[in-house]
Amino acid sequence: MSDLSHVDESGAVRMVDVGDKPLSRRRAVAAARVVMAPETARRLRELPKGDALVTAQLAGVMAAKRTAELIPLCHPLPISHIDLSVEVRGESVEIQATVETTARTGVEMEALVAASVAALTVYDMAKAIDKEMVVEAVRLVEKTKEPA
Repeated sequence: MSDLSHVDESGAVRMVDVGDKPLSRRRAVAAARVVMAPETARRLRELPKGDALVTAQLAGVMAAKRTAELIPLCHPLPISHIDLSVEVRGESVEIQATVETTARTGVEMEALVAASVAALTVYDMAKAIDKEMVVEAVRLVEKTKEPA
């Protein structure tokens, strides 16, 4: 009935059975952007270490580790590495999340959740001074799979 991986032949939602799949080394990279006023970007750029950008970075890491609790049909995964960068560039904050595991399923959802939550944290930290910010371009940039 459907080509959707989380929908069975009858149309019911289901968790995908990955039990027969071999373990493989998996990596996913996701990105997001928070567009803002030039003054907001300037103020974020000038904050000292331990600022809103580090808070967003930590929030993204924490979110990646909790993806299975947030997205109902995601498998809990043993994440082996998370790298999250949050940088002010021009009139935006650019976020990139890289997540790695050795598992039977990929980590693209973990990378997407990490980038999204980091972007939402930037928004939360700066919303008092900029009501026009936009979170955009949340996307999967790359995913790889290699034998374990």
